[in-house]
Amino acid sequence: MMAEELLAAQRCKSTDRLRLLIVGSAAVLSLHALTATASTGGANPGRGSEKSERPRARDIGLEIGVLPPGPLNAITDVGGVRIGHRTLIGGDSTRTGVTAIVPHGGNVFQQKVPAAIVVGNGFGKLIGSTQVAELGTLETPIVLTNTLSVFAAANALVGYMLSLEGNGHVRSINPVVAETNDGYLNDIRARRVGPGDVVTAIASARGGPVQEGSIGAGTGTRCLGWKGGIGTASRHLPESLGGYTLGILVQTNFGGVLTVNGAPVGRELGRYYLKELHDSPSSDGGSCIVVVATDAPVDARQLRRIAKRALLGLAAVGSPMTHGSGDYVIAFSTAEAVRVPHRAKGRTRDGVILRDEHLSPLFQATKEATEEAVINSLLRATTVTGFKGRKCEAIPIDRLIEVCKKYGAIRP
Repeated sequence: MMAEELLAAQRCKSTDRLRLLIVGSAAVLSLHALTATASTGGANPGRGSEKSERPRARDIGLEIGVLPPGPLNAITDVGGVRIGHRTLIGGDSTRTGVTAIVPHGGNVFQQKVPAAIVVGNGFGKLIGSTQVAELGTLETPIVLTNTLSVFAAANALVGYMLSLEGNGHVRSINPVVAETNDGYLNDIRARRVGPGDVVTAIASARGGPVQEGSIGAGTGTRCLGWKGGIGTASRHLPESLGGYTLGILVQTNFGGVLTVNGAPVGRELGRYYLKELHDSPSSDGGSCIVVVATDAPVDARQLRRIAKRALLGLAAVGSPMTHGSGDYVIAFSTAEAVRVPHRAKGRTRDGVILRDEHLSPLFQATKEATEEAVINSLLRATTVTGFKGRKCEAIPIDRLIEVCKKYGAIRP
């Protein structure tokens, strides 16, 4: 049924009709991939999870950095960027999912965006990175999932892109899929993420407020001693600095010594890396994926420079990027002036590119927004009990506020 529907979809002239068809197909595929598994794309999940709404950083008076956030303080403040989630919850063993980042509303293969990928620590699997490094473009949505599902997700992403109107003669697709390992709370070896889950995440992607915490690819992740997940933040430069917007989305699953706006929260709460010298060697694992989007007209070389500054944000929250951590930054620009058509008549390209001496405010924005996005992922995450009865607690908001006030990291 899936193949027949996709072939029919190629004949449709309406993108909306294609999306509706894909959503229907995804539901069929999910029944096969998730037998006896419940799924949700809505509220934060988790057996034994908290029901109350948890705050974001600015809701409790945490103001990180000096630049103002965008209206939503989310990656979707960058015009055209859309986010979709597929959350998989089943029995006592499935705690995983998919998060999709769609750069713009058109066909990303036909209108590629400049992109760069930076490796902080390369203990991970990031499919599609070499072509991005070589050509400096992104030609698919970015998909985030768990470690052993990146291969299935990449295959599903290729199928989705081949099905789009205008891609009927395409014979090569470079899917970009990244991961963190959620194997503590999720039975990762079961590999329950199916093609329908990936397609659903992409097809459901939308602008506006972004759901954070224990959702999508962040359902089963842990961060800095507590429950991690998906987090986002943004910065908007004043008109005197170009008026550009830069947004961050993170999938947090790493260890370290939690620091919140300079306050040693991890140390004060008694949960931090190397607290016990007899910790097992495997306790230094984990990963973090940072996605950077901006509407500034920058090329791939400049995006690589911008992406490097996201690693400063990870350091600011206490990550040492340990041996077993896969820390990657994927950055792209949505500016129409720098998009790269798949086919063009001329031999040369014209475009307006920001001069390098005006990049520093974007560097600051990247560092600040990454730091805040990680904190948001912790604050919004709910307690989750999963595989083999393992439990990962959400960070206690009242204790975090107490420590932050003690060290002057939060306004009175």
